[in-house]
Amino acid sequence: MPNLNKLHTGLFLVILAVAPQVRSQVPDYEPPRTEYGRPDLQGIWTNRSITRMERRPGIEGLVLSDEEAYEMAQSSFWLSLDRQQQNNPITEAKEGQAAFGARGHNAFWVDNGDTMGLVKGEYRTSWVTEPASGRIPYKEGGSALRRAPHLPSIGGFDGPEARPVGERCIAFGGIIGPVMQNGIYNNNYQFVQTKDHVVLMSEMGHEVRIIPFADEYSNEDLQPWFGDSIARYEGDTLVIETINTNPLQGSYISPTGKVTERLTRWSDDEIFYEFTVEDPSIYTQPWSGEISYYKETALFEYACHEGNYSLPGILAGARRAEMDKLAE
Repeated sequence: MPNLNKLHTGLFLVILAVAPQVRSQVPDYEPPRTEYGRPDLQGIWTNRSITRMERRPGIEGLVLSDEEAYEMAQSSFWLSLDRQQQNNPITEAKEGQAAFGARGHNAFWVDNGDTMGLVKGEYRTSWVTEPASGRIPYKEGGSALRRAPHLPSIGGFDGPEARPVGERCIAFGGIIGPVMQNGIYNNNYQFVQTKDHVVLMSEMGHEVRIIPFADEYSNEDLQPWFGDSIARYEGDTLVIETINTNPLQGSYISPTGKVTERLTRWSDDEIFYEFTVEDPSIYTQPWSGEISYYKETALFEYACHEGNYSLPGILAGARRAEMDKLAE
């Protein structure tokens, strides 16, 4: 009887070896055009992948071979958690309570794919391409610098302002950007182009960026969710520049920074996405990255407030604790 594990691995590696050829750009590719003559980026796309923004500690190099990509995917925390859920499902309340600390309630819903990110036919260890370390070049203080010092500290229970904006169903970890990136689920997007605007919508929270084609920013005195963005075309590439993101968003830039995003139709089923982040108040240097988006079929409903008892429960608990303290 054949070794099924080896057979499965061999078949998987064959698929990996073929995938880059299938998804690579066609030589002299001519993108479809909108009625306005611009490259057509419209449709449903996904950046579903195990790869994340920064390279894992101890991993060297940006590009992986097919075999390396397969091995790294197998060591993914979320993939192993999902397999644990499938192979050993929780069916009783007591089992769930006992396993909560190790498995959590989201394992069944994880949908970040089962392969490393593929960009123009190459498997990547990180989205960050510059610096070469694949790590974001924070100044001393790290990612905490992305949150304005005058805002309430996240994590308290005094009021909703001290809870994360994702928990409050306002914004979801910057999935829609800038910079657009992937998460553990809801990794689909819809892109729409008109003569005067480009619209980017994420499945996660159905967040929407409506970006005008313009030469000047329109809200320089405001800090809207997802920032003040303007768009233009450079040849066949859509270029988006963003400043002034809302400080509660915890975005990659402060009021002194700028994000530049570039989207190019790479083939019929791939959009090549590049970004550069510039902000001397947070980083020691500008940094850049690349992600690919692939054809998908639909956006799915995202319900956040429905059945979300955590926030009122947390705040009610805080009020009760205050009452108990006063009664002492």
